[in-house]
Amino acid sequence: MELAVYNIEGKDTGKKVTLNDAVFAVAEPSEHAVYLDVKQYLANQRQGTHKSKERSEVSGSTKKLGRQKGGGGARRGDINSPVLVGGGRVFGPRPRNYSFKLNKKVKALARKSALTFKAQNNQIVVVEDFDFEVAKTKNFVNFAKNLEISGVKALVVLETQKKNVYLSARNVEGATIMTASELNTYKILDNKKMVLTESSVAVLNQF
Repeated sequence: MELAVYNIEGKDTGKKVTLNDAVFAVAEPSEHAVYLDVKQYLANQRQGTHKSKERSEVSGSTKKLGRQKGGGGARRGDINSPVLVGGGRVFGPRPRNYSFKLNKKVKALARKSALTFKAQNNQIVVVEDFDFEVAKTKNFVNFAKNLEISGVKALVVLETQKKNVYLSARNVEGATIMTASELNTYKILDNKKMVLTESSVAVLNQF
C-alpha cells in the first residue's frame, strides 16, 4: 500500500511512502487479539488499591445489642454488624493486582490488526519528518489545521522524542504525541486520525 507524503503545511510533496502489507494489510486481522490486548492495557492501568472494612475491621463495641429472640426484628450481634448503618461491609473489595499475561505473538497480531483497520478506514496520514524551532501551542494548532485534523482526536507518531513538538501539543485537546517504539494497540485505536512521519513508518514496517 502506498500513501502520499505531505509537508507540515498540508501540501502534497509528490513523494510516496510504502506501508508494509505484513503490518498494515494483514490477511486475517484478529478482533479477538485486539480485544485481549486492549483489555490487558486497561487492566494494567488499574491501581487495585480499593478497600472497604469488613466486620472484624470496624472500630466499635463487641457487646450484643439486643436479645437473640423475641425482639420482633432481625437477629444481630454487635454494632459492627453489616445490617446496621456504620457496620462492616460483607465481602467488600480488597487490594488486588488486575494485570495478566499475554503472549508476545498475540500482542504483535493485535497491533498489526489495529494498524490494518486504520489503513482500511483511510485514517492514516503521512508527513515529512518535522520539528518546531520553539515550543508554541500555535505551531501545533497550525499544523493540525493544515492537515485537517483540527477538532478530532489525533495521534502523531514520531521516530524519536522531540521536546518542542510534545510541548506544543500538550495543551491541545485530543492531541497525543508518541514515538513509534511506544505505540500500542489501545493508542492506535483511541483516535480518529493517525499522523505518521516518514521515519516512523520505517519503524512500524518492522513491527
